[in-house]
Amino acid sequence: MSTVSDAPLAIIGLGYVGLPLAVEFGKLRPVIGFDINAGRIADLAAGRDRTLEVSAEDLAEATHLRYSCDPEDLRGARIFIVTVPTPIDAHKRPDLTPLIRASETVGKVLKKGDIVIYESTVYPGATEEDCVPVLERLSGLRFNEDFFCGYSPERINPGDKAHRLTTIRKVTAGSTPETADTVDALYASIVTAGTWKAESIRVAEAAKVIENTQRDLNIALINELAIIFNRLGLDTEAVLKAAGTKWNFLPFRPGLVGGHCIGVDPYYLTHKAEAMGYHPQVILAGRRINDGMGAYVAGQMVKAMLKKRIQVDGARVLVLGLTFKENCPDLRNTRVVDVVNELRDYGISVDVHDPWADGAEARHEYGLDLVARPQAAAYDGIVLAVAHAQFRDMGAAAIRAFGRKLQVLYDLKHLFEVEESDLRL
Repeated sequence: MSTVSDAPLAIIGLGYVGLPLAVEFGKLRPVIGFDINAGRIADLAAGRDRTLEVSAEDLAEATHLRYSCDPEDLRGARIFIVTVPTPIDAHKRPDLTPLIRASETVGKVLKKGDIVIYESTVYPGATEEDCVPVLERLSGLRFNEDFFCGYSPERINPGDKAHRLTTIRKVTAGSTPETADTVDALYASIVTAGTWKAESIRVAEAAKVIENTQRDLNIALINELAIIFNRLGLDTEAVLKAAGTKWNFLPFRPGLVGGHCIGVDPYYLTHKAEAMGYHPQVILAGRRINDGMGAYVAGQMVKAMLKKRIQVDGARVLVLGLTFKENCPDLRNTRVVDVVNELRDYGISVDVHDPWADGAEARHEYGLDLVARPQAAAYDGIVLAVAHAQFRDMGAAAIRAFGRKLQVLYDLKHLFEVEESDLRL
C-alpha cells in the first residue's frame, strides 16, 4: 500500500464536494480531478468555478492539481475519492446510479494495493454492499485482499464562507485497521480541525445520514409550530425569539427544506430501515410536513390575496429567490419550485427572479425562465422565498415597488420587520 505522503490521488466528481477537496490536496500532492462533464473541466482549467465555492486564487494555488474527463488518466492514481451526488428518484427512493457509475469507472483502473474512499451520503452498508461488488467485478480483484475501501462523509455547506472543508472536523473510516489509519492520516494532512476515526465504515455512513435527518426533524417541528401559530394568530418569529431566551432552546426556523442533503438524506435511512423490516414513523412524519410546505405557502398566499379582494385567477405573482438557500447558486432540490407550481395551479402567472441562480440551469432542471429584472408596479403578490443579501439590501419598500397598489407581500424568511410585510411564515 502506497504511503499517504506519496500516493497519487484522484477525485471522482468535481462538484460542491469534490472540487474543494481536490484543491486542498492539490496544494500538497499530485491530484487528478476527474469529472464526466467536459464543460466543467474546461471551466476549471480556465480558473473558473461556477459553484462559487472555490475562488480563482485558491484554484491557482493548487499547483499539483490537473483536470480531466478522460477515465484513462485515472490509471496513475493509487487512492480514489468518490464525491458524486446521491439523489432520490421521483418516488423518493435512493438513486445510486451516479455512485455505481463512478464505481465502474474506478473499477476499470483499480490495481493491487489501491484504496477507494467514498464521501457520498448513503445508507449504512451501501459502500460494502453496493459499491464493493462493482469494484470487484470490474477489476477482478478481491476486497480487503487486493484493494481496500474507506469512507469519510462530506460536510460541505454550500455558500458558507466560515465553515470550510479544512475547518470542519472530518469523520473517517476504513475497511481494515491499517486502511482506517491510512485514510485518517490522509484527511488529517488537510483538515486543520482534526479527524474522528469511526469504528467501521457502516458507523461512519450512519453518522452522516443522521446528521441531516436530525436537522430535518427539527425544522419539521418548527414548520408544524408555524402552522399552528398561524391559526392562533401568533407571529412565529416572536414566539421563537421569546423561547430562545432559554439557554438550551435550539435556534431552528421554519422554511422550505431543500438542497441536496437535508431534504434527501432521510429517505436513504428510511429506505434501509424498511428493507430491514422496520417502518420509520417519526422520520417520515417529518418528511411529510417539510415536503408539504410549498403547498402550504401557496395556499396562505392565495388566502391573503382573497382577503384583499384580489382576483386570484389570472393574477401575477413575483417569487424572489429560487436557490435552495441564501447567497448561493445551488439549485439542487430547491423546494421553491413547489411554491411556483402550486401558485400556477391556482391560475396565477408566476415570474421568478434570482440574482444568484444560473438561468440555463433553472430552465434545464425545472423548466423555469428567470426574469432578469422584475417589472415595477406589475404584481398582485410578491413571495420573498430566499434571503439573498441583495433582497435584504433593497429593503421592503423597494421590493413592494414591484407590486401594484393592492398587493400581498409574503416574507417567508422573516427578512424584514413584521409590520413591513402582509404575511410571514
